[in-house]
Formats: sequence, structure tokens, C-alpha cells
Amino acid sequence: MSDGNKRLGILLSGRGSNFLAIADSIHSGKLTGAEIAVVISNRADAPGLAAAIERGLPAFAIEAKGRKRAEHDEEIIATLQRHEVDLVCLAGYMRLLSPRFVQAFPQRILNIHPSLLPAFPGLDAQRQALEYGVQYSGCTVHFVDEQLDHGVILVQRTVPVLPGDTDDELSARILEQEHLAYSEAIAKAISGSYHVVGRRYEER
Repeated sequence: MSDGNKRLGILLSGRGSNFLAIADSIHSGKLTGAEIAVVISNRADAPGLAAAIERGLPAFAIEAKGRKRAEHDEEIIATLQRHEVDLVCLAGYMRLLSPRFVQAFPQRILNIHPSLLPAFPGLDAQRQALEYGVQYSGCTVHFVDEQLDHGVILVQRTVPVLPGDTDDELSARILEQEHLAYSEAIAKAISGSYHVVGRRYEER
């Protein structure tokens, strides 16, 4: 990673609430040593992209519809590299990354998932948790590897699953913790004061 502030590339597909939480943490000084270098969405109509533009950040729509995954990923990789991104943050980015994408940024891509991985990977994690009857759920920020919701875990936060919870109620409770967990994980990732042993993140 480069000297000075670490440059973040944010990828999103929707409202971008985690992106906004990261931006607010940087603006308030809670997350130091980082700056948002570029925001990219695979959807031109994503509210998160509009929010990035409103904040004066470099923001681009790189549409995925009708394009081959390899071609689409290559354009995103090129855009991230052009903006000299140190760390890629997936913030509600609803596309699987190709192996080529992961290899372009080894151990430099973060994702957040609304469950306590390795439990309930994939889509509808909150519904999976409710159907399974767990008493606690939460969120996980992890490095991205070539497998779905599989990479080394940096931060997890838990929430109780309450009697009668709906998908939306549990999702909202988890989302509050996501907004805290992501900035915490970014701080760890850009610190450089860690090493990975097997599948474990360990601070030096």
C-alpha cells in the first residue's frame, strides 16, 4: 500500500449505507489514515452513486447488464488501478468477483456480510438465521478470496435475535452494527500491523 492516507475504492450496487457510514467515519476523524479515492457502481441508478457525486467524490457507473463478467471486471480493475486504490471495499456490491479480480488485489478486498460467518453465507442471510432459529446473529467483515463469503475474518459483531423478529427487523439491527464494523475493519486492514496465519487474522 502507498504511503500517507490509504486510498479506498468503494464498490456498491444500491443505497450505499455502508459507504456513507465509512465516509462519515473518515469525515468525523473516527477513521484516520484513509480517504475515498473512487466510488464505482454496476448500476447507474444506484442511490449510493448519487450520494457519492453529491459529496464531490470521483464516482462512476460501470454497467454490468449485457456484458461478459470478464470484460466488466477488467474495466472496474482498470478504474481502481487508475485511481491508485490501496484497498477495495465492497459495500452492498451485488455481483460475484471473478478470480482475476481477486488476484488483482490479493488480501486487499474487504466485504461485509450480514451473518456470523461461516454461518449463513450467500443471499438472504437474515432469513436463513431466522429459519434456523438461532438466538444470535450479526455481521462479518472479511477479506475476499475466490470462494463465496469465505475469506479471512477481520471483525464480527453480534446482535440478539428477538422473539417474533421479521427479516426487516433483524436486518435493521444488524445494519447498525455493520456501520460500526466496517470502519473498524478498514482501520485494521490499513494498519499493516497484522499477519495471516492459515485462515486466521492475527495482530502483531
